[in-house]
Amino acid sequence: MTPEELIHEHTIYSCVMGSRAFGLATDGSDIDRRGVFLAPTALYWRFEKPPRHVEGPAEEQFSWELERFCELALRANPNILECLHSPLVERIDATGRELRELRGAFLSRQVHETFTGYALGQRRRLEGQLREGGVPRWKHAMHLLRLLASCRELLRTGELVLDVGAERERLLAVKRGEVGWPEVESWMHRTADEVERAVARSPLPAAPDRARVEDFLVRTRRASALGRPG
Repeated sequence: MTPEELIHEHTIYSCVMGSRAFGLATDGSDIDRRGVFLAPTALYWRFEKPPRHVEGPAEEQFSWELERFCELALRANPNILECLHSPLVERIDATGRELRELRGAFLSRQVHETFTGYALGQRRRLEGQLREGGVPRWKHAMHLLRLLASCRELLRTGELVLDVGAERERLLAVKRGEVGWPEVESWMHRTADEVERAVARSPLPAAPDRARVEDFLVRTRRASALGRPG
């Protein structure tokens, strides 16, 4: 079975991500598609195993095999968790709906480490561009601010909301380079401090519900092996 066949015939969930999911789309924004496919269990009985992810077949399209997707989500990978919470779902079946219903099982206070770690890496790259006398990549600065704010609200409320809402115009001004670096840096510091204060009072559990996710994965694999819907 080719990678394209896996995507066309075995996708259980696909959505639009990027600026369109964040409420930051403009006329020139790409359509970034992300998805999850369930490789038939019988494929794992062969020497050559199915791929853990597939790029394409369309432009700006990327999909993960269900088990890999769950592994990354349990590690609180920001991109994966956001994919599960996209408001722009394009394709979903019964297994995909159960996966979406498991969203809360993946969430824990571990998001503090992963979200802020990603943001810190982006900030170091921006600062490196400044040290070299260049202009920061303002689009990256915008998404850094968005990610920190998303993490703050997730820790405060226990819910991951992607749309930036009322912050849209202010963030887009950063993307256009209309906000000076000192103000952007101050905004980053302030939001990062708010994230730190939110951790102690967060309603999120200390760790994700790995057992619940594993039960879902085992049931889904078994159903595939028996040739029936999950």
